[in-house]
Amino acid sequence: MPRAKAIAASGMLLVALVAVVLLAKLLSPVIESGVRAIGAPQALVGIIIAALVLAPEGFAAYRAARADRVQTSLNLAIGSALAAIGLTIPAVAGVALVFGLDLELGLSMRSIVLLALTLLVATLTLSGGRTTIVQGIVHLVIFATYLFTTIVP
Repeated sequence: MPRAKAIAASGMLLVALVAVVLLAKLLSPVIESGVRAIGAPQALVGIIIAALVLAPEGFAAYRAARADRVQTSLNLAIGSALAAIGLTIPAVAGVALVFGLDLELGLSMRSIVLLALTLLVATLTLSGGRTTIVQGIVHLVIFATYLFTTIVP
């Protein structure tokens, strides 16, 4: 019975992942035209789609944090981000290969520096066992910096 459940869960995961990729593909022309209309860089399209994909888990993490369930909030936030990165990127790469589409996952040097800084700060924040509001604000400042340097290169 556990094997059947695992197979069923894997199948449902695959179906859900394909649905997310197809919905992102359907939404991307609308988002691209909006981004072009405001004169923002194309990289903003990826950020908007990522925000839409992560929104349900993000709202659940926010509600858990507001209810003072910090561990649940961290599990939801980090787990959903890892799932999105670990599952969506390979799925998108597979779709690009099947349909012969160009796919660019490269990061600018500025984004690589901010990513390294984020990983360093996250390691320092989570290694102590307790976090403070100041550490959370540092993460938000790094994120705001990433958004700003993406929108205003």
